[in-house]
Amino acid sequence: MVVEDTARVKDYLTKTKLTTLDYVINPYVGCPNKCLYCYAAYMSSFSKHKEEWGEFIDVKHTRKRINTFKIKNKKVMISTVTDPYNPFEEKYRITRMIMEQLVNSEAYISVVTKSKLVLRDIDLFKKMKHIEIVLSISLLDENLKKKLEPNSSSIEDRVETLKILRQNGIKTVVFISPIIPQITDFKRIVEKTKEFTDEYWFDRLNLRSSFKTKMFKFINDEYPIFKSLYNDIYEMKNSQYFDELNDSIEKYCKENQIVYKNFYAGT
Repeated sequence: MVVEDTARVKDYLTKTKLTTLDYVINPYVGCPNKCLYCYAAYMSSFSKHKEEWGEFIDVKHTRKRINTFKIKNKKVMISTVTDPYNPFEEKYRITRMIMEQLVNSEAYISVVTKSKLVLRDIDLFKKMKHIEIVLSISLLDENLKKKLEPNSSSIEDRVETLKILRQNGIKTVVFISPIIPQITDFKRIVEKTKEFTDEYWFDRLNLRSSFKTKMFKFINDEYPIFKSLYNDIYEMKNSQYFDELNDSIEKYCKENQIVYKNFYAGT
């Protein structure tokens, strides 16, 4: 059961230090997708909740409208530490309300989600000048997805979502993130989605704090053969695995004329 609460905020719009963005909008605090590897789990320490990350959701409210002049020609991401189309969005419609305010914006807007619920707002996306919908896909195995991303939309639903978005003339991006060492097969993901994807983004699995412990336990229980590799990467800080993977991604994308951004490599 997810604990629901309300969070009063001054503004939905937040200036970010991320070098690839200008502003972020996170309509919720918390994320019920409960992905085992979630880097945003550190946000629990800033909340008033005793529940673990994934077991609470704060619905943000403010009377202040988004200043669209302020974000003219700026890069805005929805969202960075929650899924804007998490299951509670169907009930509260906060993301929908935010998108309605952004319809006539001149900002470059990226919406990042794992949810097929994003299709509900196609009518708004069609009216927007600069919009891209980013579907996060790290796995193709549904059984494995249930273990690592228990409450998110199925992989097939996400693939179907990409198809429908593309059919409606909306720019689509597949975010292959996190790349989980020896588990994520980026080439298979690209091959499965390339017919209806405009661009690919890549980012590695980063592990710290409590979710590092959880991921290590998962690897030890499910893939003990990779235990030494994970120790080498995340304890010994050996960059060889991701350095070689970066070279492989760049070679593959260039050979196959794939538009891509590799965030962990800075390209």
